[in-house]
Amino acid sequence: MMKSKSLTSAQSIMSSKVYHLKFRFILNMTNNKDIITYQSIFHIGIVLSVSGREVKVKVDKQKNLPHIIFNGTLIKNISVGGYLKIINGFNTLIAKIDGEFITTDDKLPNNNYNAAEDRIYRVLVCSLIGYLTPGKFVRGVKSLPLIDNECFILSNEEFRQIHSFVEKSSDKTIEIGTLATDDYTPISLGVQKLFSSHIGIFGNTGSGKSYTLAKLYRQLFVEYKCSKLFKKYSKFLFIDFNGEYSGTDAIVSDKQVYNLSTRTTKDKIPFPKKALLDLDTLCIFASATEKTQRPFISRCLEYHDYIRDENHFKNILKKLIEEILLMSDKQRAELLLDYVEQIVPKYISIDGEIINLHSGLTFHNSKNYYYWDGEMSKSIQSAPELVHNTLYYKQAEEYSQPTDLIEYFIHIMYLRLIRDVLDNRAMNEHIAPAINKLKSMVKDIGNLIDFNDDDFWKKNNVVVVNLDSVNQDLKKMIPLLLCNHLYKEHKHQKEKDLTYLNIIIDEAHNILSYQSNRESDTWKDYRLEVFEEIIKEGRKFGVFMTIASQRPSDISSTIVSQLHNYFIHRLVNDEDINKVGQTISFLDRVSKESLPILSTGVCVIAGQLVEMPIVVQISKIEDKYKPNNETIDIVSKWS
Repeated sequence: MMKSKSLTSAQSIMSSKVYHLKFRFILNMTNNKDIITYQSIFHIGIVLSVSGREVKVKVDKQKNLPHIIFNGTLIKNISVGGYLKIINGFNTLIAKIDGEFITTDDKLPNNNYNAAEDRIYRVLVCSLIGYLTPGKFVRGVKSLPLIDNECFILSNEEFRQIHSFVEKSSDKTIEIGTLATDDYTPISLGVQKLFSSHIGIFGNTGSGKSYTLAKLYRQLFVEYKCSKLFKKYSKFLFIDFNGEYSGTDAIVSDKQVYNLSTRTTKDKIPFPKKALLDLDTLCIFASATEKTQRPFISRCLEYHDYIRDENHFKNILKKLIEEILLMSDKQRAELLLDYVEQIVPKYISIDGEIINLHSGLTFHNSKNYYYWDGEMSKSIQSAPELVHNTLYYKQAEEYSQPTDLIEYFIHIMYLRLIRDVLDNRAMNEHIAPAINKLKSMVKDIGNLIDFNDDDFWKKNNVVVVNLDSVNQDLKKMIPLLLCNHLYKEHKHQKEKDLTYLNIIIDEAHNILSYQSNRESDTWKDYRLEVFEEIIKEGRKFGVFMTIASQRPSDISSTIVSQLHNYFIHRLVNDEDINKVGQTISFLDRVSKESLPILSTGVCVIAGQLVEMPIVVQISKIEDKYKPNNETIDIVSKWS
């Protein structure tokens, strides 16, 4: 019982403190006259009804003007998209105005003494979004208002509190722009909350999406430009599909740019040799199916580890040739000999003519065996040593391991396929497409990747990979390969060595789309699974993603819903708007409905970063640091 009394007493003291802090502004006024003046000016109505978070407010008749003058200052009156405060005892509740309408007061007697305008009043439809504590705005519903609770316009200090999004004094801030409805209210964001999160930036072409991305990272790099620890413990990878961030000074001058091309040999990205001989990596290059081709590639990797050196490879190949030429199944034998021809060097005569390796071999169709040199009596089955006379066997003796790692692994794949077909473990039609896919990409991969053990981050902690001149297949494969490899590296870091990695992908629909007709469902599923894992699990390993796209409806819903913070520019397509509305729980109805009419450079910010959705005008970047995405000036070109 004594404990209960003590608790009640403590609560009473706290309530008293809250009361005094809450009304400090009013109490500091010189006299009651000031209080009355303040209340009369800022008072805008009373609570009419409460239904969950929805509150309807009856507006005072004299408060229907767009602006109010107080102490010589022009104050914007309440309007849709604005805020008001509701005084409920010792609680100051904050509500956002979602809409308004007018209605009539049917309780007034209908007589000549009541003019029509007296019977009509204005009603605001509001949503409770949070409450004020001393010096701070808190999102969430602490208590509900009561009928007839008084409602007020926010003071400048209260308005500032609502739009202050940095909680910790130790956190650094970056200023990105101003409130779209108030040029005098700067919007600053906390570095910790913003960059230790997955970020989504969406908007139609020309809405300012790429500009916002550049602004965020430009401000970050300026803030930490003198920090050695920033360079040491943070890494930023920009996947640039259109060459927007590859200019000398775009976003930041101090960066490493890899200008890749499948047309000509330009830059090459370093990639560890051991990472190539990785199941996921090889499956990416081969566009391998999950149920048949991936297990086959896994067996090829085991075979690669089993084969000790070039001589060991030769010996295995020669034994396989012997088994093939002793077969009685012509069709299978011919198929396997074709595979052998993919491995061994061509046989060139003294005259420089390429000789068919089948020369000297004939298959006896009735007796089902190979015979040698036109003599039907010389059956290889009866005299296996004749195999040594064949060009297949002789060229196997001349085999030399290729220096190109992928070419060599293709040879391993053919060797493994021959073995599997002989053992009835694999069917050619299921496996050959993966090998052919890898073969078709050898040249292009050679133009893009340098298989060495150089550190990817050796030159700089900010790297831009420009894919503007890369063909469509590898535009998807290179980001997938690189991101998967870097993510795996981070997963295996010791906690004391943990570094920060941010993967930034502009035009992300190129790699994160689930609506592609150019690839199989299996390959598409695998590609999305890799990025979905990064976005779902990466946070615990210090790996974060920033994705920007003009078509959020094309991107996997799993990925969009797992983002923590959103910067949404103008969207006019219904599918995109619905996708955003369905997957982003932080977005309110008013903000969603404003998306089609947002001006260029204006965006809705929503997510864990801010207490509520806000509309922000992104501020300018110096011209030299802007991304290269300006719309062509056709008038100047045609004039």
